[in-house]
Amino acid sequence: MITPTFLKTPFAHRGLHDIGTGRPENSMSAVMAAAAAGYGVELDVQMSKDGVAMVFHDYDLKRLTGSHGAVAQKTSTELRATKLLGSSEGIPTLWDILHTVNGAVPLLIEIKDQDGAMGENVGALEVAVAEDLIDYTGDVALMSFNPHSVFALSCLCPTIPRGLVTDPYKHSDWPTVPKETCAVLSKIPDYERTSSSFISHSVADLKSRHVARLKSQGALILCWTVTSMEIEAEARKFANNITFEGYLAELPTYVANR
Repeated sequence: MITPTFLKTPFAHRGLHDIGTGRPENSMSAVMAAAAAGYGVELDVQMSKDGVAMVFHDYDLKRLTGSHGAVAQKTSTELRATKLLGSSEGIPTLWDILHTVNGAVPLLIEIKDQDGAMGENVGALEVAVAEDLIDYTGDVALMSFNPHSVFALSCLCPTIPRGLVTDPYKHSDWPTVPKETCAVLSKIPDYERTSSSFISHSVADLKSRHVARLKSQGALILCWTVTSMEIEAEARKFANNITFEGYLAELPTYVANR
């Protein structure tokens, strides 16, 4: 079940990252900076060659580490030893993050599509994430752009809240996904099939009739990615909570005054 704290605490997108001060996105330092400030943490997971859930956004290592190759081609040991640009930190595992945060703040975990085209070739990463979460008692929810991933999670860990990451799916923004698939996904048809309790929708498209339909049916609406106080104020007219970066989002009074 989604808790009140989960809905009231803004989520720092990939942690409270700031490369200028040595906190790369999805790094342990970015996650802990968000937690220290009282924010929830949104983070991404990819799978290593040896089946470990790694906290990393891209499929390729180049942008964030300067190294060559795909995350899926490296073992977890190799990835933990691979330094993130702008810091001395290696790539953390999901287990590392979970046991460091230890329930201090809510976590919103996005499982990156492992099929490549939002298809059915998923499962191994979802299993790895579910196994890491077996004994975790903190406030956490899971989500993915790929509905097949969210459906797999509904079977693997049915008591953990889950949702769909959603978008207008303009094909120009999703060149690896077939046009027909984009057209289907844009209508958000898998909410009930995946037993989701929320969506996290593109902040620029919150007025979508598909979002309005789900909200009228009781779905909770989150959004990504808010980049200013002005955008936040507008987003909160539609969304129950936000994911933000590039500024400090407004904290609820009970957190700000703790």
